[in-house]
Amino acid sequence: MTADLFESVAGLLPSREVMAEGAVLLRGFARPVEAELLAAISEIEAQAPFRRMFTPGGHQMSVAMTNCGNAGWVTDRSGYRYDRIDPGSGKPWPAMPSVLRELAESAAGEAGFAGFVPDACLINRYEPGAKMSLHQDRDEKDYSAPIVSVSLGLPAIFLFGGPRRSDKTQRYRLAHGDVVVWGGPSRLFFHGVAALADGEHPLLGRKRVNLTFRRAR
Repeated sequence: MTADLFESVAGLLPSREVMAEGAVLLRGFARPVEAELLAAISEIEAQAPFRRMFTPGGHQMSVAMTNCGNAGWVTDRSGYRYDRIDPGSGKPWPAMPSVLRELAESAAGEAGFAGFVPDACLINRYEPGAKMSLHQDRDEKDYSAPIVSVSLGLPAIFLFGGPRRSDKTQRYRLAHGDVVVWGGPSRLFFHGVAALADGEHPLLGRKRVNLTFRRAR
């Protein structure tokens, strides 16, 4: 994925907004490959269907999830963790499609994190009313790699705070194709997603899909 590709598709480069030191919002960055991304997600879902997992406390999450890559993020009554096996099928998670991996690597490079190679992609499906409470991404073994988050479908309000849960959050409206990258000083900042408002997206209908790339192991 190159600057020439973006220029040929959109006529200009996506805008780049600095959210904090080490955190960047790339508006429309994934739009040039939206069709390939949606096709890849459909193939992953066919092998590892979306499911609403339970937290260790027994609460069923409002967001449906699946994974691809060498490891997948799972939660159940025993805790949060990465596992190479899908607990639903007993088989390894689907391999990460090249279009997903290349998008994540390109976005990370654009945000200043050259050399990022993700080994896990958590795929979240939000329907109206679904949300993600403030949390830190702490289950990875190496915090030197950034997090790359891709938004597809309905717009969502992304909450981005600081190193403490009590820190004030900034609110960003993420539209289809927007990519957020955070690492370095903001790698462990709290973040979440407000309850998804109802609507109709021309490609995804009444839902939002979020791809979150990590270096898990």
